[in-house]
Amino acid sequence: MQKESRVRKTFLNARVNLLFYFLTLALSFFSRKIFLDNLGADFIGLTGSLNSLLGFLNLAELGIGAAIGYVLYKPIYDHNLGKINEIVSVLGYLYRLVGLIILTAGLILSIFLPWIFKDSGFGYGIIYFAYFSFLGSSLIGYFINYRQTLLAADQRNYVVTAYFQTANIVKTLLQMLLAYHTGSYYLWVAVELVFGIIHSFILNWKIDKVYPWLKTDVRAGKELRKKYPEVFKYTKQLFVHKIGEVTQSQVTTFLVYTFGSLQAVAYYGNYTIVTSKLSGLINNFLGSTTASVGNLISEGDREKSLKIYWELTALSFYIAGICAISLYYLLPPFIALWLGPEYIMSDAILILLIISFCLSLIRTSTSQFKYGFGLFADVWSPVAESAILLLVSITCGKIWGLEGVLLGGIVSIFLVICGWQAYYLFTRGFKKSVFSYVFNFSLNVLTLLGSMYLSSFVIDRLIVGGNHISWGSWIMNALKIVSIQSIVGMCAMLILIPGMRTFVIRLIKLLPHNK
Repeated sequence: MQKESRVRKTFLNARVNLLFYFLTLALSFFSRKIFLDNLGADFIGLTGSLNSLLGFLNLAELGIGAAIGYVLYKPIYDHNLGKINEIVSVLGYLYRLVGLIILTAGLILSIFLPWIFKDSGFGYGIIYFAYFSFLGSSLIGYFINYRQTLLAADQRNYVVTAYFQTANIVKTLLQMLLAYHTGSYYLWVAVELVFGIIHSFILNWKIDKVYPWLKTDVRAGKELRKKYPEVFKYTKQLFVHKIGEVTQSQVTTFLVYTFGSLQAVAYYGNYTIVTSKLSGLINNFLGSTTASVGNLISEGDREKSLKIYWELTALSFYIAGICAISLYYLLPPFIALWLGPEYIMSDAILILLIISFCLSLIRTSTSQFKYGFGLFADVWSPVAESAILLLVSITCGKIWGLEGVLLGGIVSIFLVICGWQAYYLFTRGFKKSVFSYVFNFSLNVLTLLGSMYLSSFVIDRLIVGGNHISWGSWIMNALKIVSIQSIVGMCAMLILIPGMRTFVIRLIKLLPHNK
């Protein structure tokens, strides 16, 4: 019964994520075009830089949400409602403290905005209005939305997705309308804040409906925190890990600005909005298994967990191959059709973006199982990841510009995530020799590269060349490219990768006629 519930929730999360992905995909590209045309590339670059700046303040979250999520797996598995109430109360208390810390840090940071954006070309009025609006939206999550952690741990993240994305769609439509008719920076930013508040109240109403028994007391959480010392143990460890995540995701934008301009941030953002949407779809699909992995590991069967790990790893490699080939052939003509050929960046930047994208995708299964086992003690690894990223990005950025900046992220992910963290997972979590990981991982890599080489050989003889094509021919090319890599990649992996064979067998058994 538990297994069936876990599978059902996983697929429900995946279906909801898929639905909203396609709803928001077209809207995001259409809105980006309107925002660039009516608000300008510099303003879009400014908002991107401000959000990246505020992303560093979220380090104050200290990994509390992740620690609470991990601690919740066992009482959810045991249906211990009293313990769940206590743990979420502790979360509410800790998040309130964090919210106050972020507010204080945000006020201090605001003093330096004139220096940070002295050459932006924007008045301090809009810079401060946007900054404090984004800061206010961020604080809502700490003071009001903390209970959504339970939804994620209980494999009900589809609830968060449905309400957040619905509010996001309405917000974007309104921003598009205001940008087109008024071109007002202030109205665009104000809508961001208002919809953050609306989403918060609707989400909490839904949480009350899903968990009518959930009665949290933030003040009681102050005393209850002593009852759950593991929360602080994991929080301290996850805080350092969060440094690596935030550095990886936020510092790149500032380095692009440092070695370029606000316009470069916007141009780079045009590419990353495509890769982030694609990554969002895949991570939401694969990420919908995160709570399932934690639940699975709670059963204590390491061999079963290892088998699922290799299935998910094979799946991530297969998807990475499809995405890599598709992005290489389809992204430049898409940018040309969407925004204009003047927005196309160099092939070197494109290839580096694809490599970074694929590495981030391939790391998913290792991160999920490492989290599921509670392996957070390697606090030096995110420090090393951040140091490598900064050292390589700054050094190479001075030499090659944006290409050098992107190289830093690739080197850090490969060495720390694909290297050390996989070793740590196998030796401490699965209790297996690391050589089995090296062999299977290398086999996946070689199979991926081989299938992509064969696919590219066929694609080069079938697709319509050039960036100046129509939407109709672009769609036809996309269907050909995705189909070719999907078929070639699947055949190669079914022949060479055991994890893919067992995954396909598992899917076949889930079909209705096999029940």
